Amino acid sequence: MGWEELLLSWGLQHTRAPFTAGAAKVGMEQTVHMADEQLDLGIPLPEGSRGKGGSTERSDQIGPPRRLGDDETIDYISNKDVVKLTEAEVVRQRIAKVLVHQYGINPDDMVRDYVLQVPNAETGRTSRRRASIAIFEPGKPKSPETLKRIVVTKARPKGSRTVTKIRTYAQADAQLAELRELMLAAGPSCTLGMWTDDKDLYFVERKDTRFEPVFHPLPNWPSGDAEEFDATRDASSLAEMRHADEYMLRFAFRRCHNFIHGNEGLPKDAAFWQFLYVLFAKIHDERLVRENGRTPRFRVGIEDLDPEGHTGSPAVAARIKELFEEVRKFYADQLLFDHRDELTLSPAALTFITGELAPFNLYATPIDAKGVAYQELVGDNLRGDRGQYFTPTGAVRLMVDILDPKEHETVFDPCCGTGGFLRETLNHLLDQWKPKNGTFTSQQYAQILPPLRKKLADYARGHIFGADFDPFLRRATAMSVMMLTDVAGNAFQMDSIAFPDGHLPGNEEARKVPEIQLGNVDVLMTNPPFGADIPFSEAAILGKYRARARKWGVAWSYSREKDGTLKPSTVPASAVAPEQLFVQRAIEWVKPGGRIGIVLPNGILSNPGPSDEAARRLILQECWVMASIELPVETFIVEANVNILTTLLFLRRKTEQEKQEEGMYGAADYPVFMAVAEKVGVDRRGNPVLVRSPEGDVITEEYEETEVLRIGQREVLRTFKRQRPIVDNDLPKIAEEYHEFVKRHEHEFPWKART
Repeated sequence: MGWEELLLSWGLQHTRAPFTAGAAKVGMEQTVHMADEQLDLGIPLPEGSRGKGGSTERSDQIGPPRRLGDDETIDYISNKDVVKLTEAEVVRQRIAKVLVHQYGINPDDMVRDYVLQVPNAETGRTSRRRASIAIFEPGKPKSPETLKRIVVTKARPKGSRTVTKIRTYAQADAQLAELRELMLAAGPSCTLGMWTDDKDLYFVERKDTRFEPVFHPLPNWPSGDAEEFDATRDASSLAEMRHADEYMLRFAFRRCHNFIHGNEGLPKDAAFWQFLYVLFAKIHDERLVRENGRTPRFRVGIEDLDPEGHTGSPAVAARIKELFEEVRKFYADQLLFDHRDELTLSPAALTFITGELAPFNLYATPIDAKGVAYQELVGDNLRGDRGQYFTPTGAVRLMVDILDPKEHETVFDPCCGTGGFLRETLNHLLDQWKPKNGTFTSQQYAQILPPLRKKLADYARGHIFGADFDPFLRRATAMSVMMLTDVAGNAFQMDSIAFPDGHLPGNEEARKVPEIQLGNVDVLMTNPPFGADIPFSEAAILGKYRARARKWGVAWSYSREKDGTLKPSTVPASAVAPEQLFVQRAIEWVKPGGRIGIVLPNGILSNPGPSDEAARRLILQECWVMASIELPVETFIVEANVNILTTLLFLRRKTEQEKQEEGMYGAADYPVFMAVAEKVGVDRRGNPVLVRSPEGDVITEEYEETEVLRIGQREVLRTFKRQRPIVDNDLPKIAEEYHEFVKRHEHEFPWKART
């Protein structure tokens, strides 16, 4: 008996959301604004920060949304030109956003494909060459005399399966020659350059001497219209915090890991842990600067750079190793590091990584950006072989959105992997606590952020719990929570199926924590390992599962009567699929009235086999079904490389009184939210799936974006109206439909009637 038939047999009204049988195309008939819009705070802008006519919008306002071809996009700089989306253009558009989001440069001061007359030293002739992006002095006419910075972008190199070394500044000399020629052609006012192909990234500074201009590497660019790089400025003052753009942070994390992997000769997993050691030295240094007023040690000055890139800086290496020793001592009580955790990287690697990470203020960076960057590295390096895979971000956000954990509730993931559900819970609560106006100056952010982060750390310390069988994943979860909150939360290495028994080292520690004993958890979210090839067969543990289940326990064998009715057997099951055990375990772990979100293979909800039907009957016996949302295979193919149909099942455990009333009056009749997602924004290859017109053209939407620009060494809020393609993703729409469903039907829910 399948899931829907079983629901009907128990009298439940399984109400489907309008996302099935083609109705998921709702986003195509009506423009749905799915991404968060950043709105003006209403704060008066400094004099001179407004556009023509006193408006805060750009002078070249755009018209109504238009349709785009598959290979087109709207230029981020001009905000109106439609450009062909070549591989090189993809890189340029990403960097254009970075220039605004991270460096605070006004797009009004940028020009795409700016033409310069470049002389040829051998022939004496000049040729017309284009700078990918030219950046001019704010508010001045755009001419070579006011050209301050040049960016050269190239298409990303084709992928290779071999280990690729990250090139030094000297090794990239041939590629940087074009950038130097353009900077020379622009004249003495152009002192800063950037070159990137989405794999390598170089910053260049020009210094004029008595004889000829000299070019040397920089660790990073100064922000806004500043002309001098200061290695300590961003880290030394809360009022100068520069949060990391998500793209650039992921880019930096990936480059650091690849440098260790390719240049230090370490395997990928060892490179990952060495990178994490340096990352937490960075976080520790930021905390000391912020809380104790210490001088930043996690930095690379111009004097520390070796243009040849071979030896690195012994001074930088010594500072980072000193910081990591302090990290080990600081977190000693949280048991995250032991004698095996040694920072063994060379001065060249430590100097490179420090140069990549030092310009970012991780404390000020949104935790979802840090989480995405961290999760990308973890997924590439720590994916296990016991049915483990990591839950895609969209599914994680949907589950957290629907379960909506409150700040007084304990959240637990007994198969935490790298901590995706725990991380998103922290992000979910922080979004509720922070002011709704989404864009702030550094000074405003410096006032808002510290109390929010303290509140988040207190919540993580007392309410966030995870467990995993794999010791490396357990530590990856702890470090993920620590990166977001400065505390490690509570992650244990234990066998969640066997708990409270088990031999793993975290088991005894977890047994001392009252919040996660069986029957005590408020909200449980998990994506357990599943598959017939990894059954659980320990007789003593299965015996306890049989003893705890009144009926339909998953550790029994089942057969069928002649009429097909399911019949419990007195014969115990010798082996049980892990997903079936985790269904019973999840129910046992939450308190009466507690909520469960669990990722399950569709087979357990639809297969006709007796053991799967018994698991479904156990669910209906012990829980109210809040929602059932089926996901397409694309959800897990792209991020987890798993081709399987899954369902997010949401449950609320019944109280004893509710079960007694059902025994007296029969099964309650109540509506259940059910949906089938057809699109998740990407196809099987990871390419974006966009909303299209009936003719197949890409449809765009208009939105507002408020940015913090640095003009005249002051921060200015400026709002731009922009257009973007609409991602065809049902998951955010399903979340909205679920909340509307609850508003319409909450008076019919049996659990609401008693609370």
